Amino acid sequence: MFLFLLITLVVVVGAVTLAVVGGGDGGQLSEAPPDRLDDPLPAGRPLDREDVEALRLPMTLRGYRMADVDDVLGRLGAELAERDARIAELEEALAGARTPGYDDGTAAEGPAGFEGSGS
Repeated sequence: MFLFLLITLVVVVGAVTLAVVGGGDGGQLSEAPPDRLDDPLPAGRPLDREDVEALRLPMTLRGYRMADVDDVLGRLGAELAERDARIAELEEALAGARTPGYDDGTAAEGPAGFEGSGS
């Protein structure tokens, strides 16, 4: 039994030594590129649902990169504020068009040349 354990120990030590000394070309590992946002949000157009769903923020040792998260949240906040302002503007215009007492004949008919019945 002792002889079996001794032979096993020699084989394991030899395999580890060969793996450490003889393994590889002796070079160093290449440096890993910094973990950055792979697909940033498109700058030339408004965001849509697919952009947000496809977004993958890079991880760091203690969570997500704060700068990337701040950039994404800032962009989303700005776009939401812009859309909210546009919705409020359109709702105000719609409320103005439906104001009672504003019936001079053109509001009910719509734009010039447009007939509501379609015939």
